Amino acid sequence: MRTITKEYLETYLFQILDTVEHDEETVIITDNDRPIARLTPIRRRLSIEEAFADVYGKLILSEDFNAPLQIEP
Repeated sequence: MRTITKEYLETYLFQILDTVEHDEETVIITDNDRPIARLTPIRRRLSIEEAFADVYGKLILSEDFNAPLQIEP
């Protein structure tokens, strides 16, 4: 988490917004060394494909979902 002054924010607003968006970094804004605001990226929701990309093709579903599992040694 990065801390910047309100004056720095005024000067580099677009660069800071770009950092927050692309690096998903939260920024604390201060005035006279006192925190006054937090700039936080909005996390986008992952699609099903993105969420399970690491196991795609490795899971096999049974034709009968309610059938007991057969665990192989």
